[in-house]
Amino acid sequence: MRNTGLRQAIDAAGGIGALARGLGIKQPSVSSWHKIPSDRVLAVETLTGVARETLRPDLYAGGDAIDEIEQARAGEYLLLAKLLRHAPSAELLAQLSQMRGDVTPIGMAHIELAEAARAVSLAEASAEYFALFIGIGRGEILPYASYYLTGFLHERPLASLREDLARLGIERADGNFDPEDHLGLLLEVMGGFANGTFEADIATQKQFFDRHIAPWAERCLADIAVSSSAKLYKSVASLGARFVAIEREAFEIDIQS
Repeated sequence: MRNTGLRQAIDAAGGIGALARGLGIKQPSVSSWHKIPSDRVLAVETLTGVARETLRPDLYAGGDAIDEIEQARAGEYLLLAKLLRHAPSAELLAQLSQMRGDVTPIGMAHIELAEAARAVSLAEASAEYFALFIGIGRGEILPYASYYLTGFLHERPLASLREDLARLGIERADGNFDPEDHLGLLLEVMGGFANGTFEADIATQKQFFDRHIAPWAERCLADIAVSSSAKLYKSVASLGARFVAIEREAFEIDIQS
């Protein structure tokens, strides 16, 4: 069910399609929202004139705000999703090159990724992505749950995922031709859980993670890291592996506490 702020934004924009066009995204993406994602609030406010306090009172009116940890989780998930789903753009490479870190495992992975981004050109990054994930016929890596869990594409893990996505009210985006069990898409869903795009309590998030990511994601990331084609993506895989491991541990702590 859509919250009040989202319903008002849709009405003010003139419908779901108009809101999507104004934001420059696909209509099914907006159709899947239960509330406006935190990173879209200001754009929706500008487009519709509906105040941010109305759009997301949990963020801007003193309610149960998404805390910094959840925002950071969403940021990591969505960054990894973007890098795994598409070759990096010049803008993204520039952003990666400016990343800062600290002495934590994730902070060190950020530093490594920034150094790798500074050492690669846009053409080299695009060629690397092509070799790893597209290829002539197929790429070196098939980042799909079905493949890693059964050895074949379009198998039971994909059917199980589709059942869970339907139960959660998450629809396939228009124009997306990848099977939904692509690792980048799964991480994008987890990012949507973390930033409030999709409604999911911690138990639901853990269940999704345990069923669709934990059994195979680290193996896939390890394969990326050791590929002879991987340079920038060696650092992407390192960040992904460290983050998935941290999420696994955090879910266990949250459920037990």
